[in-house]
Amino acid sequence: MKRTFLFTLLIVLLAACTPATAYPNEGYPPADQPVTSGDTPIPSDNNFLPQPSDSDLTRGEVLLDSSSLSTLESYPLQFILTLKGNLPTPCHQLRVAVGQPDADRKINVDVYSVAKPDEICAQMVKPFEVNVPLGSFPAGHYFLFVNGNQIAEFES
Repeated sequence: MKRTFLFTLLIVLLAACTPATAYPNEGYPPADQPVTSGDTPIPSDNNFLPQPSDSDLTRGEVLLDSSSLSTLESYPLQFILTLKGNLPTPCHQLRVAVGQPDADRKINVDVYSVAKPDEICAQMVKPFEVNVPLGSFPAGHYFLFVNGNQIAEFES
């Protein structure tokens, strides 16, 4: 009986320590209007997209550990960019700006952070991992750049 009680207590404690959500981003404020990349709209619930209120914030760097491109088996093909790294402090918010393909079929993605200029914050990094839907593109060969570095070539 005592073992069963202790086992149940242990499970309850472990369950209480798990995150409340499976998503890496807190909150999902709706955007004013959908953002598009390629031919497909990006869902407006991605809080890492640039916001109109960002002009009041200070732009900062991010420490990218890895970035990779995934292709969904759909028609038309859909692409997702996975970014893993660290924000400079817990007060910084991630921003990911996806550009349209240029004449050379280069897609530039700008990954950065924003923070309130006078906010006092603990000086420790905050890890992040996000999936950025890029949508679909017209048929062709494309080059994907993240912060000026080519990370992938792909066919659409």
